Amino acid sequence: MDIPESTNGMPGEDIADALDFTATIPPNGYVWWYLDALSDDGDHGLTIIAFIGSVFSPYYAFARRRGVADPENHVALNVALYGKGGKRWSMTERGRGALARTCLSWKVGPSQMSVDDGSLHFEIEEWTVPLPSRLSGRVRVTPVVRTNTTFALDDAGRHHWCPIAPRCRVEVVMEKPARRWSGEGYLDCNRGECPLENDFAYWDWSRASVGDKTAILYDVVRRDGTEKTLALCVNPAGHVTEFAPPSRRQLPANSWRVGRRTQSEGEASVIETLEDTPFYSRSLVRSQLLGAHVTAMHESLSLDRFRRSWVQMLMPFRMPRRG
Repeated sequence: MDIPESTNGMPGEDIADALDFTATIPPNGYVWWYLDALSDDGDHGLTIIAFIGSVFSPYYAFARRRGVADPENHVALNVALYGKGGKRWSMTERGRGALARTCLSWKVGPSQMSVDDGSLHFEIEEWTVPLPSRLSGRVRVTPVVRTNTTFALDDAGRHHWCPIAPRCRVEVVMEKPARRWSGEGYLDCNRGECPLENDFAYWDWSRASVGDKTAILYDVVRRDGTEKTLALCVNPAGHVTEFAPPSRRQLPANSWRVGRRTQSEGEASVIETLEDTPFYSRSLVRSQLLGAHVTAMHESLSLDRFRRSWVQMLMPFRMPRRG
């Protein structure tokens, strides 16, 4: 079935409009831009998430409990490297004074992302945690497939998701640690008017390349117990269609006993757990979609677990704040 609200973009169109760096974010709201990529040789991977109103920040959660909170006072660039050479993780939260944004750029502290010549560029200057080391380098993201399709994840329209570039080429040049590779990636954006945990209890999400198409699954459990499932196929022209959601398959819980599940036409299994936290898992998953065996980037998020006070107390060890 065609998605009726779909308006599809071409790779050469200016991606700045889709990224919308200068969008107004309401109090207690959020926006994040998400990139993941795997190297062509399978040896490396990365994720980058740029936050305004950092949804998983214990500091932002505390500020909201005290009243109305300013999302621009809780900004961060999360960078994670995987594969050969070991894993690196960085996510330093900063205040309003560290944020600068224009229609073509977004800067937090010493790091920034910007748009030039149809590509998205990251300049990364961060420190890893819990063991401090420099994380320094550049990432270039060039859309191959573009879409402007936006989806509401709740009936009230408070939370929206847009798969901006379901397929892109990603070039990584890191000086610290020294890594250089290129591969296929995925770029999207989420934005909302209120905290995620107010409206959602759990979700799992995944994306996988299926030949020249991209399959994306979003399976949400809302706070009122209702569910919403999206099973989408994006073709090389950026046209988005729905397909029948496959059966749910349980995956092993992570080491913190956070449940994981996915949807697959056959058996599904975890290849590797990339992030293993008390409320969130990011994994590489083997499954079957659209008649093909695929390797999917997958995440499971328990917002019930995120709400717990002991989880909030642990998070500053992975997410220090400056300013």
